Amino acid sequence: MNAEDIINNLWLEKDKLDNIVEQDRARGIVGRVIEMLDNGEIRVAELINNEVVVNQWVKHAILLYFKVQQMTKYNIGPFEYLDKIPLKDDYASAKVRVVPGAIARRGSFLSPGVTLMPSYVNIGAYVGADTMVDTWATVGSCAQIGERVHLSGGVGIGGVLEPPQAAPVFIEDDVFIGSRSMIVEGARVRKGAKLGAGVILTSSTPVIDSKTGEEVSRGDVPAGAVCIMATREKKFDGGTFGLPCVLILRYLAEGEVHDKLLLNDILREHGVAT
Repeated sequence: MNAEDIINNLWLEKDKLDNIVEQDRARGIVGRVIEMLDNGEIRVAELINNEVVVNQWVKHAILLYFKVQQMTKYNIGPFEYLDKIPLKDDYASAKVRVVPGAIARRGSFLSPGVTLMPSYVNIGAYVGADTMVDTWATVGSCAQIGERVHLSGGVGIGGVLEPPQAAPVFIEDDVFIGSRSMIVEGARVRKGAKLGAGVILTSSTPVIDSKTGEEVSRGDVPAGAVCIMATREKKFDGGTFGLPCVLILRYLAEGEVHDKLLLNDILREHGVAT
């Protein structure tokens, strides 16, 4: 049987893994799959025909890994950790820059050219080439980050490990995420989009076109869209309140890049920055 079939069979019998003997038997098999994740040989999710396809068996492997691993003490310099999952290492061979204070768990994948400022990358996450994970940014379990992405300071990217069939957050290539933004619940930001500071995008957040006032999607930012956080009014029995939405100011023309200065110019152009 291939790795997928073996993991799926173990998942069906996961209740038996409370037995120490069964844990020992499964640990090597599950560990090999985690190693494949760690090396980028497999992914939790990927784009196929422009749709996010979840490799559910890989999520099963991660959940089984938590079940069969033992709590272990790790000492790294002056710091002590007690966890079931060791940290990644050998960043030089991976051609990844890691600043002191950055942490990536084993089973995450960091492509060549990635820079980790003091930040956190969880198991199952995939970070594409030449991406910047800036200070205090977090990349949750199973989150998928494309190439040449900039996750600004304090950005929170949710993962979605459970339920196994649910799609994780997917950030496509050439995206800019402004500081303190939160992208969670399997939301998607498509190629080349720019999100200003403080944007909160969930799977149910309305994405609205400022030119038409129409809702274009829920939790899915279109390619090349330049967006800010906004509110729209809704009447309730107790009064009228502003509900959060993501507002598209405009779309980038072909060839416009996702540098921070251009984003600031666009915000000034629309009167939402000084």
